[in-house]
Amino acid sequence: MSKVIQTCWLMGLTLLLGCQQEIPSKTNSLSQIDSTPLQVIEWRLATSWPKNLAGLGMAPERFAQLVNKMSNGRLVINVYGAGELMPALSVFDAVSNGTIEMAHSAAYYWKEKAPAAQFFSSIPFGLTAQQMNAWLHYGGGMELWEEVYQPFGILPLAGGNTGMQMGGWFNKIIATPEDFKGLKMRLPGIGGEVFKKLGGIPVTALAGRELYGALQTGAIDAAEWVGPYNDLPLGLDQVAKYYYYPGWHEPGSTMEFLINKQAFSTLPDDLQAIVKVAARAINQDMLDDYTQGHIAAMDILLNEHHVQVKPFPNAVIRALKQARNEVLDHEAAKDVLFNKVLESYIANEKSVKRYFSYTEDALSRFELDAQQQE
Repeated sequence: MSKVIQTCWLMGLTLLLGCQQEIPSKTNSLSQIDSTPLQVIEWRLATSWPKNLAGLGMAPERFAQLVNKMSNGRLVINVYGAGELMPALSVFDAVSNGTIEMAHSAAYYWKEKAPAAQFFSSIPFGLTAQQMNAWLHYGGGMELWEEVYQPFGILPLAGGNTGMQMGGWFNKIIATPEDFKGLKMRLPGIGGEVFKKLGGIPVTALAGRELYGALQTGAIDAAEWVGPYNDLPLGLDQVAKYYYYPGWHEPGSTMEFLINKQAFSTLPDDLQAIVKVAARAINQDMLDDYTQGHIAAMDILLNEHHVQVKPFPNAVIRALKQARNEVLDHEAAKDVLFNKVLESYIANEKSVKRYFSYTEDALSRFELDAQQQE
């Protein structure tokens, strides 16, 4: 790690907790001493989320604040929520063609442009947040991600994680795999393809704010969004009877910062390092935010809203896992790059799950057995 990166990383850790909601002034102490004004660079960052949405929406805001402080006001990033500059799912093309310098979104939205992109958000029964970060930063994942986005002139950076999600909101009991047949559910990415293989009808073109109305009118029968932290404010418990778990489709959903490579290349070395280190800090900060947010929101859903929380039966989970393997094999046969990323991902998945069977998973099994014996 270079001295510039080391210095910026220490600055990022120190400054992250002190970020304020308002972006500091471009004026800085050095410019008051030196009569030569510092060059201020302004970027625009568009997101796929409502402005200031808890978790997803706040991550890019905190990123911009951190970059501003670490750069002493030399790099100012103006953040725009979904719909302010462009539709939520237009941000990839906007970064690619240089309309904006940055975006914050999720890689599985771009499966039609680059099928392999889906591995860098979350795939069914895949890596958790901790495991995903290990693969990306020390297991070769980032190099593959950069390769997938290279034709689009985009540099990707991990931009946060929601942690393991819930299985979704349903208005019917799911007792067997056959209960998915004909069911319309908001479910993107490879998870949607798995659901489709079991006879379900995945609906992908629905934003979070549209889910309440879609469930209320019967336009969809079920929906997943994120988890308690974001689901509670949407009021989904008011229009769906059952909250299922676990979130088989997204065990660790990584978000992304998209950066126009040409714009990035024009930044001085120290500002490039600041952008990367700030993104790395926010990647962890967002997971911390979601973990505590999910805990608090679930308490409210259970104790105040009296939501019926149900597990998917083992037979359903087994059928979903089998369908996942079939979908991945089918996609790999069609796309060389998808297959290349799949091989790396699956090799890592097998190794990390074997190790976790001796550590976190073993402890969880012990605690569960102890609870059942009480």
